Amino acid sequence: MILSRSLAAVFLLSALLVAPGLAIAAGEETPAPPPPPPSQDKEKPQTKKPKPDKSSSAADFLVGYHAAYKLIYDQHDYVGAIAALRALGHDDHPDVATLIGYASRKLGRYDDAKVWYERALATDPDHAVTWSYYGMWHAEQGNVLKARDDLERVRLICGTDCRAYKMLKDVIDGTATY
Repeated sequence: MILSRSLAAVFLLSALLVAPGLAIAAGEETPAPPPPPPSQDKEKPQTKKPKPDKSSSAADFLVGYHAAYKLIYDQHDYVGAIAALRALGHDDHPDVATLIGYASRKLGRYDDAKVWYERALATDPDHAVTWSYYGMWHAEQGNVLKARDDLERVRLICGTDCRAYKMLKDVIDGTATY
């Protein structure tokens, strides 16, 4: 019962925070919350009272993520967004790592962006948005052939009608920048 109320609260909070058309961006507006922290070893008998979980709840994660998302796409505060995303404590979440990579790229920190994109892809090799942004990174580095490889990867993941594909294609074609 408590779990279902918590999930309902998370979905309600997500619906309230995510308005259509916040920005023209490929970043995930509503990422899946991070998994709960691993449970303690069940083989060991517990002699002490379990400590309360101090990690962020799913609702806290979503609130923090959406605040960082707005910093990036609405306010173009990339430094503030990176700090907010890092404060979430879920750097290996593919949506978090992708946004840190995007913000780093917008700041001209190309080496950092590469690290974050690769970190996101290590967690989720089929993350279309990450491949799209990584392709933009490659295009900005002058490696259009690699950007085209990334575009093909995005096509295989979500087709040619998804936003991630269209945005990377526009960058490769030279008709847009992101």
